[in-house]
Amino acid sequence: MGELRPLGQDLTNESRALAEALRELFAGLDVSVRRYAARRRRDPGTFSRYLNGTRLPPWGVIMDMLADLAEHRGTTVTAETIELVRELYGSAFDANSSPKHAVQIIEQQLADADHVSRRSSVRGDVLGDALLDRKHRIAHLEVRLNQMEAVLTAERERADQLTAAHPDVSELLGERDLLRQEVTRLGNELQEAREQRADAEARCDLLERQLEVVERPAALNLPQPQPLTTPKVLVVDDQPDNLLAMTAVLGTLDQELVTVSSGRDALKALLHHDDFAVIIMDVQMPEMDGYETAAHIKRRPRNRDVPIIFLTAMGVDPEHTARGYAAGAVDYISKPFDPWALRAKVAVFTEIHLERRIANSGP
Repeated sequence: MGELRPLGQDLTNESRALAEALRELFAGLDVSVRRYAARRRRDPGTFSRYLNGTRLPPWGVIMDMLADLAEHRGTTVTAETIELVRELYGSAFDANSSPKHAVQIIEQQLADADHVSRRSSVRGDVLGDALLDRKHRIAHLEVRLNQMEAVLTAERERADQLTAAHPDVSELLGERDLLRQEVTRLGNELQEAREQRADAEARCDLLERQLEVVERPAALNLPQPQPLTTPKVLVVDDQPDNLLAMTAVLGTLDQELVTVSSGRDALKALLHHDDFAVIIMDVQMPEMDGYETAAHIKRRPRNRDVPIIFLTAMGVDPEHTARGYAAGAVDYISKPFDPWALRAKVAVFTEIHLERRIANSGP
């Protein structure tokens, strides 16, 4: 395990190019694979596979190697070298992922959104029937109360006098009050179900557009309308490695990326920059997490309509997605993220942003 293994068989051109660049960098360290793996507390077998191209390393591993090489040589690594390695890494990342996997991810999200829509629709029907029943019962009680009042007195008396004299009226009035409370509750629940269905239907439309983008990769290279300015994408993550990886993946799109490392910095960026098409935000961040940051963003009239994609390592389960949608997110993607799926989502939100901007700038 001390020496470099030969390059793997049947590597893609992109994986081979990255592996050759990493081997060249590693050779400059003048150390064995086992010794360097021990220095960085990594498994030597896994690190060896990084160098022979059979396994794609995390971006942090590459950055550590560049930092160690600079320390060993007593010089800084040039920006050109970092950019070259970043481009090779992005190409290898793409080559080792496939549109097919992205389609599977988005289709599962579409199935989940469709399920929510159908469930909300059924719930809305049930609530609507219950609400109509309570209203009919109230109307029936009103008729009975009016009949009783007409019979009991020729002149209009105060309700408390009528109630004291006739317990049956008191019971009817109590029943009516309870039914009115039910009507209010059912009305609120029905409104909530309708809003939930509308949100789910909107997600279905977005996800279908994203599937179209994955299935026609040329759509990822959106034409930039002139003379409008380039739309911006805000990326928020407290881990530098994640920011670099997302920059590498999204760098092929025709947008300006603004990267920040905290929720507070995200709020500042939204004050100092304009024209954001979408925000990609990590959920788990110290001090101010993604949910809290999203809530602050949605309270600002200037930014409340900017769509937010939550990036999470916690898994996309109903509890987290419900909390995310409540905080203002419009989409979710899990770590480790699929580059095709992430690019498709960003491309669609940018496309929608450009459509709205063109419509608003029209005559």
